[in-house]
Amino acid sequence: MKITYKPRGVCSRLMEIEIEDGKIASVQVTGGCDGNLKGISRLLVGMEVDEAIRRMEGIRCGMKATSCPDQLSIALRRYQRENA
Repeated sequence: MKITYKPRGVCSRLMEIEIEDGKIASVQVTGGCDGNLKGISRLLVGMEVDEAIRRMEGIRCGMKATSCPDQLSIALRRYQRENA
């Protein structure tokens, strides 16, 4: 299943996440800190959705109330609610 999410409060503009059998298969982020987000995206591949949420939820970027990893966790939580 593919998730498309428009993050709020961060530099990235679009997040596309593919999930297969409860694991993250791929992550593509448009905008934001390119190198950091490519690294995060690769680290997430193969990870269980619950574990990814646990690791990223609540991370802040500087003085912002959220971050790209936090926004990814929000997208994944939304996926869980819609597919429960």
